[in-house]
Amino acid sequence: MKRVVITGPTGVIGRALIDKCIKESIEVLAICREGSEGIDRIPKSVYVSVVECNLSELKNFTYDGEYDIFYNFAWEGTIGDTRDDMFLQNKNIIYTLDAVHLAKRLGCHTFIGAGSQAEYGKVEGKLSPGTPTFPNNGYGIAKLCAGQMSRILCQQLGMKHIWTRILSVYGPQDDERTMIMTTIIKLMNGEIPTFTKGEQMWDYLYSEDAAIALYLLGENGQDGKVYCLGSGVAKPLYEYIYIIRDLIDCNLKVDLGAIPYSDNQVMFLCADIDAIKVDVGFTPSIEFSEGIKRIINGLT
Repeated sequence: MKRVVITGPTGVIGRALIDKCIKESIEVLAICREGSEGIDRIPKSVYVSVVECNLSELKNFTYDGEYDIFYNFAWEGTIGDTRDDMFLQNKNIIYTLDAVHLAKRLGCHTFIGAGSQAEYGKVEGKLSPGTPTFPNNGYGIAKLCAGQMSRILCQQLGMKHIWTRILSVYGPQDDERTMIMTTIIKLMNGEIPTFTKGEQMWDYLYSEDAAIALYLLGENGQDGKVYCLGSGVAKPLYEYIYIIRDLIDCNLKVDLGAIPYSDNQVMFLCADIDAIKVDVGFTPSIEFSEGIKRIINGLT
């Protein structure tokens, strides 16, 4: 692997993967949305070329040069009510197929797509590639469909296809609307963050570990396979909250139980990472407390 394409390079996973590619002296073509507010956060390097192109224009996008791996992270409507905007989510399926065609035009031999745990719906137990998929929102349905359709299209075009179902990834400069970033920011500002009771068993993976996993999949992932991407360890959400609080100031207050559980609340979320361990040798190395320390240090 010498040259890669990354869509969605301003997100926490995209930036971490670019950092990993720079360390490995891999050239990156970073395709981001026109006018993206996060474009300045894309790592700067002689190895990185940044171009702007909306998802709706991927079908017409051209660029000189040939690449090896196409990482497709870009997706519209990932948070809040947009997850059930059926017309928008349907467009994302088309954009994914447009990305496959773009990968072919750029000479890529492998397409790696970013799926989600939302493809499974509400499951009690570890999520593995073989766990039945019953998505219960438009976002999960579209991710599942995009993964299946892009696999078939890659077969038709003679490209290798790998689909990742990503759980909760956190890291520096993440979206401030995530639970982790909201909690950190509120506590650092002297506010009291509010939560459910925090009994949900959750699996968090630091962005640098996620990037290493995706890099290894580009090197040795198996064609046509689905890989679940997480730490493989689940803890009650309140434990993560207390770790964050204690690293900032153990005397600060958090309000557990102030928010009721939603009707569709998932109470157990954990990845079975045996397949990715066996196929590419990936094992997470960064503990949650260490990841949070790095985020806090970046904000101070």
